[in-house]
Amino acid sequence: MKRSFFLLCAVLFVLGSLLPLAGYRLAKTVLGPSAPASSAAAPEPETPDAASLPPSDRDSETFLIADQSDGAVVSVPRRDYLIGAVAAEMPITWPDEALKAQAIAAHSYALYCRDHAQDTAAGWLTADPARRQGYLTDAVLRSYWGTAYEANYARLSALVDSVLTQVLYYENAPAGTSYFAISNGQTEASENVWGTAVPYLIPVDSSTDQNADNYIYTVSFSAAQLQQLLTGLGLTPDLAAPEGWFGEAALTPSGYVASLPVCGQTVTGPALRKALGLRSACFTVQYQNGSFFFTTRGYGHGVGMSQWGARALAEQGQTASQILAHYFPGTQLRQ
Repeated sequence: MKRSFFLLCAVLFVLGSLLPLAGYRLAKTVLGPSAPASSAAAPEPETPDAASLPPSDRDSETFLIADQSDGAVVSVPRRDYLIGAVAAEMPITWPDEALKAQAIAAHSYALYCRDHAQDTAAGWLTADPARRQGYLTDAVLRSYWGTAYEANYARLSALVDSVLTQVLYYENAPAGTSYFAISNGQTEASENVWGTAVPYLIPVDSSTDQNADNYIYTVSFSAAQLQQLLTGLGLTPDLAAPEGWFGEAALTPSGYVASLPVCGQTVTGPALRKALGLRSACFTVQYQNGSFFFTTRGYGHGVGMSQWGARALAEQGQTASQILAHYFPGTQLRQ
């Protein structure tokens, strides 16, 4: 049990350091060039020695963030980090309760990373504020919001202040509150993406995501392009017979690709998604006239809170606490 948990920690820490970039791409393609949002991975780095582990029931006044642009580790006040994280994850125009839910999820996520960081001094999280990834500094916010800075900052800071001490817990520790942009209509179980089940990262309904902008998206590759990408998975595609590269996919209960035959080998859906840069592991593939067409539904890994779903629930009148309870069943919100 411990061994599988430690393995998951290592895998998800790597994913957590890579996915802010996916969030930036989402901002450009789904919500428009001026509306950042993100697809963060569940943070489970390697478990540190007990002596270096901060008490799980203690909040932190500052968060240690590793800046991807220069490798520096900066200590960011909790309030500043949460304002910048929400601004990076959701458009400021979204409903108050969705933004508050995002603030609490980002807060809990950061503390979870702290509690599972192999070396806390190296940073709990990675971000690149200059590229609007992970969280935004005040200087970046001023540039990004322009003349709307004062009004936007006043609104967002007030929302963050209203939930500043709230953290989502599972049992006696901050929960690994992963979040992403858009599901295929249902969220995914953590074991289908990262290999280990987490009690509160289970499939829940998020059918309102099917109304999201660019919910269905198709990307094409020539056979030569796809051949090059597939070699990164250790495959050897035969350009003489590309129509036979892909077999029938096996799906998870939530409808994402669990695995599929590719060039005579079995590849997981998440692995193929990563190799090809697909928006989601919920996809179909077609071959026609020398090109492959991948059609995806949703955007992101699918585990935890759908940001678009949070928006929809807020528009229906649900509170931040109700939104979080829906997407992270079995957790408790504490002050």
